Amino acid sequence: MNGADTRRRILVVGNGIAGQTACDSLRAAGFDGSLTIVGDEPRTAYSRPALSKALLVDGGSPELASPMHQATELLGVAAVGLDVESGRVHLDDGTNLPYDGLVIASGSRARRLGGTESAELTLRTLDDAWVLRERLAAQPSVVVVGAGPLGMEIASAAIAARCQVTVVADGRPMLSHLGPHLSEAFTATAVAQGLTIVDGSAARIDSPRGVILRDGSRIEAELIVTAIGDIPNTEWLATSGLADGRLEADSRGRIRPNIVAAGDVAAIPTRQGIRRIPLWSSAIEQAKVAAVALLSGDDAPELDLDPYFWTEQFGLNLKATGHLPVVGEPEFLVGERPEGPSVMRWTHDDGRGVAVAVNHRIAIPRLRRMASTAG
Repeated sequence: MNGADTRRRILVVGNGIAGQTACDSLRAAGFDGSLTIVGDEPRTAYSRPALSKALLVDGGSPELASPMHQATELLGVAAVGLDVESGRVHLDDGTNLPYDGLVIASGSRARRLGGTESAELTLRTLDDAWVLRERLAAQPSVVVVGAGPLGMEIASAAIAARCQVTVVADGRPMLSHLGPHLSEAFTATAVAQGLTIVDGSAARIDSPRGVILRDGSRIEAELIVTAIGDIPNTEWLATSGLADGRLEADSRGRIRPNIVAAGDVAAIPTRQGIRRIPLWSSAIEQAKVAAVALLSGDDAPELDLDPYFWTEQFGLNLKATGHLPVVGEPEFLVGERPEGPSVMRWTHDDGRGVAVAVNHRIAIPRLRRMASTAG
C-alpha cells in the first residue's frame, strides 16, 4: 500500500530531533498535506547533546537550524491519550487532534533515584541545564550519581567550575558504553584532574544532601545530580494497545501501517535484538526511515543503523562510528595514545568495524570509512 495518496493529515507527537527530522523528511518525500507537531515544552526544538557540553561549561548555544517543513507547532501541550480506532490524539488541554498518519516521537525523560526529601537535579531539558549551570557557578561540593557519558560530562563541567566532585560509579565509568580500553583512558584522565570516583551502587537519596549506597554507606554534598538513565514516554499510549511494556517498531519504524515511531521512545530491531538506542544520531536516522515508511510502506528502505556517538569531557573529545562498546587493544591509525590525538580502529567478531577519534579533527564521513578494515 502506498500511503502518499491517503495521508492528508499527519500528526507528529514530540518536538525533539526525531519529531523535527520526521517533519523535514515528510516534506522532502513530497508530502504536501497538513502537518502538525505537538511538543510538551513551551519552546522551539533545541539540541539536547549541547546541554551537557558547551552550554553547561561556557554558555554555548543549543539552538537548531530553523525548520523548513512549515508544520503547525502546538507547544506547551502534552499528549495524554491515543484512540487508534478513531485516529485521534488527546491533549492535556482537552483538544482532540485527528490524523491520517501518526509519528510517535515522544522521547524519554530522566530516570530519578528519589528518596526521602529528595532534592536531586537531573539534566534532560534546557531548563534543567540553566538551573544546573547556575548552581555550579556557586562552586558547591557535588555528587554525581551515574558514570555513563552524561554523568561524566556533568562531572567534567563541575570540575571546570572548580567544584569538589565525587562520582558514584557502579563499575568503571563508561565501561558498558565504550569498552575497557577507552574507559580506562577516560577514567585516568578524569582522576588526574581531581575527580573522586566511588565504586558502588546508589540506593536512594536520604536528604537534600545525602546519597545512601546499597552497602549502607553515605556520601554528602551540597549538590546532588543523578544521571542514571532514562524512561521512554509511553504512558500516554497506555490504553492504545500499541505499547505492552515497550513500544516496538519494525525495521521501517512502523507500529501499524498508519503509525510509525522514532527516537528514544521506540525499541527497534538491531543485531543485538529489539532495543532502544537513545542516541541523537540514531533518532535522526530512525525518523528519516519512519517518515518515508508512513508514505510508502514496504517500498521504504529498512533502517540500516550505523551509530555515531560523541562525548566531550575532561579535555577529551571523542567521536566514534560503529557499534560500541569495543574490547581488546585497538589498531592505531593516527597517533599512539588513547588520550589522543589519535584515531583507533577495532573490528568486531562479525567483521563490523568501529573507528574512534580522540582529540583529532576529522570529518565524520572519513571516520566512517576508516572504520572499515579495508581502510
